[in-house]
Amino acid sequence: MHELIAKRYIKALRASVDLNSFEKISELMEVLAGAFKIEKFKAVLCNPSVSVREKQKLLTSLLDNFGQQKLQNLLALLAEKGRIDIIPSMAVEMKKAVAKEKNSFSGKVYSDTTLEPSIVDSLAYNLHKKMGAIITLEFVKNDFDGVKVEVEDLGIEINFSKNRLNSQLIEHILKAI
Repeated sequence: MHELIAKRYIKALRASVDLNSFEKISELMEVLAGAFKIEKFKAVLCNPSVSVREKQKLLTSLLDNFGQQKLQNLLALLAEKGRIDIIPSMAVEMKKAVAKEKNSFSGKVYSDTTLEPSIVDSLAYNLHKKMGAIITLEFVKNDFDGVKVEVEDLGIEINFSKNRLNSQLIEHILKAI
């Protein structure tokens, strides 16, 4: 639900600024969204006994040095309408919007064995050729038995599992017998 409301605000904001300003605002929104992970900060902003003016002051005080008047106006509007809690959703949606406009996406490569950076770069390059978008991949070591490539914003998930390969090989041998 928050994503739908956030998209409306983002659409209006995007129509009023150029791409560079939108990207800077997106970065600042990510900073604000990070502040929402602090329980005390979140408790103050969600407390109904704290006035709208005080909430607005708190939010804009975090961004005073950055001079983004459009963002300060947006924060004032969100505070007025009682929608401060959608700021983390807005940060996520803004990041996606910037990536879509720049045609640049990031993803992750999961594996239980450490992959060389050249292999990760090769995977990114091959995805770039296939999708026609700039793709950067980050390696994440976990317990996945094989290799899994995931670019969430493009809806891409490719995996090569040792278990799946073994089961398909056994199935193929059984069919041949």
